Amino acid sequence: MNTPALLEGLRFIDSFFPSGGYAFSSGLEAAVQGGTVKNSDQLAQYIEDLLRGGMSRREVLATKIANQAGVSAEFSIALDIDRKLEATKISRESRLASRQMGRQVIRVAADQVREKPILTEYRDAVDAEQAPGHLAVTFGLTMGASGWGQEETAAAFLYQTAVGFISAAMRLTPLGQHEGQRILGEWLPLIERISRETDPSDTMSSWSPIQDVYAMRHGSLEWRLFRS
Repeated sequence: MNTPALLEGLRFIDSFFPSGGYAFSSGLEAAVQGGTVKNSDQLAQYIEDLLRGGMSRREVLATKIANQAGVSAEFSIALDIDRKLEATKISRESRLASRQMGRQVIRVAADQVREKPILTEYRDAVDAEQAPGHLAVTFGLTMGASGWGQEETAAAFLYQTAVGFISAAMRLTPLGQHEGQRILGEWLPLIERISRETDPSDTMSSWSPIQDVYAMRHGSLEWRLFRS
């Protein structure tokens, strides 16, 4: 990867990017309130299970396919995987969170990466409600158009997701920055392996029942700090 492509893509990974991800815990808040996540070890296990059984077969696969669509400027490929991803997200709040963050990505990308018409075309489809605009898809599409490969894009997506969980955990539990960095560091080999081994030709699937249940319970919590 050349340096301009690296720098272009890094903007969409940085916490400075206005995706609104800070407002979502992806069910972690309900898991903390439910007593499943009480300490850093339980947090690590909870997220690792989600990365292996859920995201590797669903979001990472979608990210890789969308990345290729961004490279080849094939709108229909991105649209198809976006709609499939929509169908597999059983939690309403998770769907809405993914859409909101994804729409922020594609709107900024279409406005600022102007030499790639595929981004403008996809933004228009999202705004017209013709495409859901899920984060994994718009992120993969944007990174592909920016010159990133599938594996690097998948790793960046998972890393961004992991940082989001650590950030949420620091607001929900006594987890400190030093411990958060330790956990994040321990996840890096798993992120690398998933990014490398996920085959975009596989059928999309997901198996993270505990995390899915907590994501669905979030809307009925008596008090909430996060929107999902």
